[in-house]
Amino acid sequence: MRLSPETLASLPAEVARPLYDRDAQAVGIVHFGIGAFHRAHQAWYTDAAMNTGDRDWMITGVSLRSPGVARQMNPQGGLYTVAEQSGDVPALRIVGSVRNVLVASEEPDAVIAAVAAPATHIVSLTVTEKGYCRTASGDLDFEQAHSLSFYYFVTQALLRRRNAGLPGVTLLPCDNLADNGAKLERLMLQYLARHEPDLVAWFEAHCTCPSTMIDRIVPATTDEDRAGIAQALGGLQDDACVVTEPFSQWVIEDKFAGPRPKWEAVGAQLVADVAPYETAKLRMLNGAHSALAYCGLKAGHTYVHEAVADPALHHLAETLMRQEAAPTITPAPNQNLAAYADALIARFANPALNHRLIQIAMDGSQKIPQRWLETLAENAAQGRTCPAILQAIAAWLHHLTGANGPVDDPLAEKLTAIVNRNPNPHDAATALFTDNGPLAGTWQPTAADRQTHYAWRMDR
Repeated sequence: MRLSPETLASLPAEVARPLYDRDAQAVGIVHFGIGAFHRAHQAWYTDAAMNTGDRDWMITGVSLRSPGVARQMNPQGGLYTVAEQSGDVPALRIVGSVRNVLVASEEPDAVIAAVAAPATHIVSLTVTEKGYCRTASGDLDFEQAHSLSFYYFVTQALLRRRNAGLPGVTLLPCDNLADNGAKLERLMLQYLARHEPDLVAWFEAHCTCPSTMIDRIVPATTDEDRAGIAQALGGLQDDACVVTEPFSQWVIEDKFAGPRPKWEAVGAQLVADVAPYETAKLRMLNGAHSALAYCGLKAGHTYVHEAVADPALHHLAETLMRQEAAPTITPAPNQNLAAYADALIARFANPALNHRLIQIAMDGSQKIPQRWLETLAENAAQGRTCPAILQAIAAWLHHLTGANGPVDDPLAEKLTAIVNRNPNPHDAATALFTDNGPLAGTWQPTAADRQTHYAWRMDR
């Protein structure tokens, strides 16, 4: 039997479940990119807010292309399990905040209608860095932003809202992009200027794009995870379950176009400026994560906790966070970067959380500019080198040879061709990052970088 509203009452008593009448709640949020991360984070916070008495914040999820998540969640009435892994027995909670999942490629009109509905106040996004369809210069890539991108669906829905006299919406990005709200606003305006120029002024007057910083480690769910959760649910199968760590952080710029859930009542931080938090996360957590991924794979490890247990890679992560990234960050009041680094190492070392390095290694070309290259640039401006990041770049170049298996990256074909044409790592980096390379403009290696010769060794 599957987990569903009909089988909810049969769950073991120790499994937490929704405390509100799901059928009595209206949909207030449409979320693009309803993967495991969203289910373990924003939907989890929204469920918690409704558990405290907040109302009418159910979520309609949208998968832009793949029907996989819809096939997992819709037969379960949108219900799924979040398993927090830290010891032998995970803490299980059934999350009820998702009403349904639409597949945009199969039912585009339903997606537009959901965003255009009067009760919808927030359109949120977890589409990964590549889902924003940006060029190397940060502008909108109109070729990528076609009729199956979120830009199209949001634009069509906003037209309906304006024509019906409805208010605008808050567009809430939940991806690892620095200053993601401002970036989303700029890209939306570029899309509108080309496709619906008459909507630009209305969008600027009635819609907002707050920046956010989200932090929770969510490994890909395995068959073993699903089997263990089914056993803990008294034999109920949950195809949409997710596993995560106990830690969770969500920092949100308090800039909404209309109503919003009371997320701050359940642990989210509403602030005037997200920048110090997002910079620390991108450069310290994500920067160390990517370094452990590429260097750990090169060293033969599979999981993050195995990589950070390797003394050499433990030192690499510590050096990157404390000596290279932290000095480039101006913290907010009461933001302790040393304590943050301590907490990150402890989280990485969690043996109950099997976070695969190959999962973190995906889409490197979209991630490393904000995770590593900005840190390199700021240190270079102060006359400092970053040997840990340079070592990580060498491991990424090694990864691009296919040494760890097929390269999962939107620029994979270009990247692998360049690296395989340039056996010398320094030559490969020069071809990638300078002149007309696919990452031109994101980093200019300095003479001091080139002199750190051990970092450019790449075993073939």
